[in-house]
Amino acid sequence: MDLASTTRLIKALGDEARLRLLHLCSLGELSVSEMMEILNMGQSRVSTQLTLLKEVGLLQDRRLGRRSLYSLGPAAKGEPVDSLLAGHSETIEFRDDVAGWEALLQRKEQESKSYFDRVASTFGEQELPGRTWEGLARALLHLAPRARYVDLGIGDGLLTLMLAEVAAQVTAVDLSPEMLSQLQLRAQKRGFSNIRYVEGRIEALPLDDAQFDVAVLSQALHHTDDPQTTLEEARRVLVPGGALIVIDLLAHNEDWVRERLQHRLLGFTEPDLEQRLQQAGFDHVRVSRVARDPSPPHFMTLLATGIASAVP
Repeated sequence: MDLASTTRLIKALGDEARLRLLHLCSLGELSVSEMMEILNMGQSRVSTQLTLLKEVGLLQDRRLGRRSLYSLGPAAKGEPVDSLLAGHSETIEFRDDVAGWEALLQRKEQESKSYFDRVASTFGEQELPGRTWEGLARALLHLAPRARYVDLGIGDGLLTLMLAEVAAQVTAVDLSPEMLSQLQLRAQKRGFSNIRYVEGRIEALPLDDAQFDVAVLSQALHHTDDPQTTLEEARRVLVPGGALIVIDLLAHNEDWVRERLQHRLLGFTEPDLEQRLQQAGFDHVRVSRVARDPSPPHFMTLLATGIASAVP
């Protein structure tokens, strides 16, 4: 870094509002509106400071529908930013920012939980993006019978019940107790006794390491704010050599799904999903397009598979 760049970097760091924005983005990706909510700042001020931080490489952004999500940029990696943030970690302002960020995550989780609790009894009747028999059928071809399965984010429970027909045991994990209750009712009606029901977040699974032979994320990854941690959790609960199957949406611009269906992410590109699986500790990763919804806006379904490496 030349002297002029260093001077611009130091100048950018010499402002309380910019330092707090940088600190927030070190916690996780955030939109402008989310930072406004946490810091109680106006949009004009937040946007101006974000632009300055982005210009010197301290922050970077990516588009998600109509929104931009900000995270730490290349200039924020390492010194002097690490020491600067660590040195102020116990200040009132930084503690308030962490509390606000945690409150935001809790609110979003509660909104998602409330949505699924509300629609649980009729969820299977809805027309949902990427819910195609073709996509499910192709995924099932990759599964070996009589294995121990974990279904992460069960939705209407259709796939869980399909797995129960061939599995030694299926563990169904979902944030919504009502979704799990509806699944249990359906399973009882069909006489299944090999399903275990676990309430919890797929980003922080309440499960022990190396329990399962196959983990499935069917149209669930886009419901989380942290897909990378979710994939790493899936790797953690798989035995070495266990299989991961991800069914999700190809990246799209249908922003309405965020509010109406509680999608956190607008799908994934093939290279992005492949890289995420590899970084989470999966080998022999394959990603392909397997189905296209027949009705507009013609959501495309991706199928990704990987094998849990011997060393996480």
